Amino acid sequence: MIDVRPSQQMRDLGVVQHGAGILADPTRPFVLPAERDEAEYITDELFASMERIGQVHPFAKGMGIAAPQIGIGRAAAVVQPPGVAPAVILLNPRITDRSAELDEQYEGCLSFFDVRGLVPRPLKITVETMALTGETVTAVYERGLARLIHHEIDHLDGLLYTARMRTDVDPIPVEEYRQTGRAWAYE
Repeated sequence: MIDVRPSQQMRDLGVVQHGAGILADPTRPFVLPAERDEAEYITDELFASMERIGQVHPFAKGMGIAAPQIGIGRAAAVVQPPGVAPAVILLNPRITDRSAELDEQYEGCLSFFDVRGLVPRPLKITVETMALTGETVTAVYERGLARLIHHEIDHLDGLLYTARMRTDVDPIPVEEYRQTGRAWAYE
């Protein structure tokens, strides 16, 4: 049996990998409702990618994917919270407020899935996003969902989670992370 590295598995599923220029570039926002059809098409592509990925890897903490990760430089991302909660669609999202209280947890990224990194993030964020009709929608996210959404918004800004890590901390191999058995914990 050939052991396929997690990042190679994601590459095979169509996820753009670390080092690709598109992951470092800020995305282009949509003009809504004028670009509604394009926004719907890209959102459908993100859902299709999540479906493919979800069939080969379980995501107990939830998962997200941003348009640059499928080779599209537009401001769209989808986050699937854990459990049966509905997916969150992010079009032109921006964080308008964040709690001063931070939490540091391990994160993974589909674009370099061989490692996990300890990333500090706010426990609560307020996000403005756009509806397909062009209206602005504001929502508040907390804890694990805030972490997932913040991670995806970072992708749209051309940032990987390593940019948020403390300088004295390095990502660890996924095999080492799996041995910790640590789920995100919130008090």
